[in-house]
Amino acid sequence: MSDTTTETLKPKKKLPAFLRKGKVGGYLAVVATGQLVYSSFEAFKGSLILPMCNALGITMSQFGQMMSVIGLAMFMYVPGGWVNNRFPIKNILTIWAGWRLFTTLVLYLIPGMPFQMMLAIAFTWAVGDAVGWPAVVNGVSYLSKDSDSESRGLAMGLLETIRRALEFVMNLLVVGALFVFPEQANIVMRGFAIAYALFLIPMILLIRKYVPNNAIAKSEGKSENQAALIGLIQVLKKPRLWLAGLAGLCVYWSYVNLIYSSAPYLSLVFNASDGVAGAFGIFNTGFIGIIAGLLAGMLADYVFKSSTMMMAVGLSVIAIGSGLLLLLPANTTLMWPAMVLLMLMAMGVFLGKAVILAPVAELNLPEEINGSAMSVGSFLVYASIIWGNLMTSGIVDAHKDNPQTGYAIIFTITLVVAISGAVCAFFLATINHRINKKAKQA
Repeated sequence: MSDTTTETLKPKKKLPAFLRKGKVGGYLAVVATGQLVYSSFEAFKGSLILPMCNALGITMSQFGQMMSVIGLAMFMYVPGGWVNNRFPIKNILTIWAGWRLFTTLVLYLIPGMPFQMMLAIAFTWAVGDAVGWPAVVNGVSYLSKDSDSESRGLAMGLLETIRRALEFVMNLLVVGALFVFPEQANIVMRGFAIAYALFLIPMILLIRKYVPNNAIAKSEGKSENQAALIGLIQVLKKPRLWLAGLAGLCVYWSYVNLIYSSAPYLSLVFNASDGVAGAFGIFNTGFIGIIAGLLAGMLADYVFKSSTMMMAVGLSVIAIGSGLLLLLPANTTLMWPAMVLLMLMAMGVFLGKAVILAPVAELNLPEEINGSAMSVGSFLVYASIIWGNLMTSGIVDAHKDNPQTGYAIIFTITLVVAISGAVCAFFLATINHRINKKAKQA
């Protein structure tokens, strides 16, 4: 047989499932919606928190109260799993985005709104997030699924990359407008918040058009509500889901510690200026996150062939970075080595965070209960929000007179957490490999 004939008979390499015609529109709509719902409030919590508070007429403390209320979503992820079993992804995302659009317009268009009403809106956001965010991740998993190839790692990595890039660009536009019109700061903030909320309208239309209906839980002799509950109970009984969730929890806890260990660490321990520390903080928690998201997806699919293994490697990198930072003396001449090690730690964090729920998708659970698996996984993964911020900020505040000691404690915690997570992830990857091997031999 000639070389030409051989080449002709070779199967053409396909695009990843979610980038093919008929799916790419739905994928991008789901991913964009997963960011745009947060773009008019939560995404402003970094460099734009003060002008946003001024525009809404609230204090920083009141903003913190609203964020705490939104954080109650943590406790609703598990019951949210029933909703994800019961209703199709496209319906959940449509209602979630529509409600966010309506309430955001109410928040920014009604002047002098009582703060209690703002808290009520924040609570409805918590309820929506508990159902909507798992639907986003489930949608990405569903649209990236293929019969002959798996591209979920890349799909999850791009989810993180696109969301971070959108937030970076959208916030940069607001900062630029504030620089040009400093005396109209309140109008600028309200205008951009409203405009970003209105972007949800085309997203809803795209979701309705391009996201297909997925299977929902059904059980013979049971109502759809009962079937959804039975599916949730089945998910809770799966040990591999708990391993995936615990590994993800360790990644997110490390992420929380990284936030307090970038700019603040340089300022408090190495006496870096606010400008230097701030610029490094944006780079370390922003730009690296964008790059790592894409890199993680490619490594997961084309090198490790497993998002779980990618997470294990990311946690190992975190352990190396935090361990070396723990050994670094507090000497101003060592600020540059400290920055390099913080970048190493950040790379590990974002490599893991980019695929943080992909190991749940790799369990290959039935389509009709995968939504509840994502909900339970989300609860486990983001559980460190309950204690992480309070613990880490408390350690920093308690050691103001000797910040090096405080950060030694933080890096020790991060080291232990990262090692624990890596053990869970490596163990899960081994189990998955054995199960997949048996399935192929059967």
